[in-house]
Amino acid sequence: MNPATDHPADPLRTSAVADSTPAEVTAACSAAADAAAELGGSLRSQRSAFLNELANELEQNREALEGAAARETSLAASRLSIELARTARQARLFAEVLDDGGYLEAAIDHATATTPDTRLTRIPLGPVAVFGAGNFPLAFGVPGGDTVSALAAGCPVVVKVHPGHPHTSQLAFEAIQLAAAKSGMPPGTIALVSGMEAGRNLVMDPNIQAVGFTGSTTAGRILFDLASSRPSPIPFYGELGSLNPLVVTAAAAQARPRGITAQLASSITSSVGQLCTKPGLIFIPYEAGDALVASLAEAVRKAPALAMLNEGIMQRFNDSVEDWNAAGAVSVLVDSQQGGPAGAHLVSVDIGRLTGPLLEEAFGPAAVIVRYSTQQQVINTLRSMGGQLTATLLCEEAETDALQPIAQAMTSRAGRLVFNDMPTGVAVSWSMTHGGPYPATTNSGHTSVGSAAIKRWLRPVTYQNAPDTLLPPELREESCGIPRRLNGSMTR
Repeated sequence: MNPATDHPADPLRTSAVADSTPAEVTAACSAAADAAAELGGSLRSQRSAFLNELANELEQNREALEGAAARETSLAASRLSIELARTARQARLFAEVLDDGGYLEAAIDHATATTPDTRLTRIPLGPVAVFGAGNFPLAFGVPGGDTVSALAAGCPVVVKVHPGHPHTSQLAFEAIQLAAAKSGMPPGTIALVSGMEAGRNLVMDPNIQAVGFTGSTTAGRILFDLASSRPSPIPFYGELGSLNPLVVTAAAAQARPRGITAQLASSITSSVGQLCTKPGLIFIPYEAGDALVASLAEAVRKAPALAMLNEGIMQRFNDSVEDWNAAGAVSVLVDSQQGGPAGAHLVSVDIGRLTGPLLEEAFGPAAVIVRYSTQQQVINTLRSMGGQLTATLLCEEAETDALQPIAQAMTSRAGRLVFNDMPTGVAVSWSMTHGGPYPATTNSGHTSVGSAAIKRWLRPVTYQNAPDTLLPPELREESCGIPRRLNGSMTR
């Protein structure tokens, strides 16, 4: 359905996204298993060419993909144009990762009088299941970061269609299929399944060796538990939810209230607040921050009410803000519009009353302002919180030395620390981390964005006293041009 009109987004395509039967899920996973050896054994240069071709296909089908996504999600055309460009850039980033080869972390230790010859590399896990996000139909959808990083690693991928954008998913799948065929990738490299029961069956299929998931804590935890309950448990890399605490110091609140107001209001309400890095907890000091609170409330109040991704998300958002309003000692500064497009919502609470539903994410244009008196109060609260994708500090340069304890508290809870900027917006780069301790993710040792995302789909293997002809190219005596650690020293 088109969430802005409540009419079918594209009735001509509905037959293409019917729920998959158990037999169809089994067949997709079996085909992925058949493709695993060939795809995993392909040259890095072949997979690099495939990912570059995929980026080209996405760009060549820009109009159809963006149009379908707009109809199914009501996201703005400008936002979707940026997202498609980012999705293509992600594919090209992992092509660069393959060309570089450093992700293999190849190491060679020649035999000594007391030790054998040992050589380390990383190999693909095998078929991977991917559950895309509803709020990013492209960048975290069928052609998104989980998919392209797994394909880069040499893992066939079976994607479970998100019910919020089935037509977009089908078009993206067709683009990947075409790129795979043009690049000589084996049949079974990519497959699509649909339906809630299909998702459960996908996680439990014995051919699937790992799962990537972006979505709600509730759904993610169900699938995580399924993955762990299998006779042979598999890794589940889930991004579940985050409050993304943001701390404003007294000096910053006094020095630049207008600038902070404009940035924060936009960060809270852009994309109708449906961003996993939206700042949901905003710590503002008493007295020095009073003017900032007033101006922020005024700016948020002016944000237009817009349709959310779907009716279910809208209902959960309404339920969340109602729970906030019912919490003790809460001041409602901006009251959201109910029963239609989503209006912004802002509440304020003393830091000593920050409990219960106020510590639960409201996925939408809403935030909790937490008023504090001392830095130690903020530190204690940050240390007591669950894991976060991001933590942000808005401060003045002259006070940074005194803020080391807050920065350390943030480091212990978040995967990305942001200073004097907004956490919304995740760069596709070699240095990006999009992860964090639970419940932000189910595995804090990994990221779903950035070049390191490929490591989720690999495992280490050591070859001991192996003949050179039986070694993978990156471990043979002759240099293959990738970074390698040779007897402890880095070489190429």
